[in-house]
Amino acid sequence: MERAVGFILLTLVVYEVMKKLYVRFYTPLLLPIVTTTGTLVAVLLWFQLPYQTYMEGGKWIGRLLGPAVVALAFPLYHHRQTLKRQFWPIFQAVCAGAMIAIVSGACFSVLFHLNKKVLFSLLPKSVTSPIAMDIAKEIGGIPALAAVYVMIAGIFGAVFGPPLLRALQITHPLGVGIALGSASHGVGTAKALEIGKEAAAISSIAMTLSAILAAFLCPLFVSVLL
Repeated sequence: MERAVGFILLTLVVYEVMKKLYVRFYTPLLLPIVTTTGTLVAVLLWFQLPYQTYMEGGKWIGRLLGPAVVALAFPLYHHRQTLKRQFWPIFQAVCAGAMIAIVSGACFSVLFHLNKKVLFSLLPKSVTSPIAMDIAKEIGGIPALAAVYVMIAGIFGAVFGPPLLRALQITHPLGVGIALGSASHGVGTAKALEIGKEAAAISSIAMTLSAILAAFLCPLFVSVLL
């Protein structure tokens, strides 16, 4: 039990330090989820600690994922009138985003000659981890590998998404929220919250709709492939 508490404290301390660095320098490369993960991996490798040992404490932090996602309902409620007015454009854009995410995953697999299990693990990369793992398991992928792809998609979107959107002159909260939520799920939504509450609210609904659509589209896509 003491070891589990130690790993929880280690994770929290590292995260707080990395968050302060991010606030101080405010560069996407210092995004806390990136730097915290990298630091913890380095610690485990340095002390030759197996992943299972770390997860004695890490699993308790992982259980907070559900409440954290539920907490995203607050900006949804706060901007409910905007969401009611803009629901149809949001739905259309998220549908397009969900299909592009799946097709891009398939194209990536074909380009690098990945086997079907890896392909099926890659398809739900743009939805939140628990749902992506369930989808991967259902369609014949590897849930753990799906979780890795989800993390990569989230980090990539949070780091490069905002600069790309600015370069394309997409600054409206509607466009920013849809892009980050549908492409980078919870990590993108956390980034959207830094931009503004309206963008975060739209990102939350985009993330939710993407997960629902992926649950239907991924099995359909696999049935076509097979």
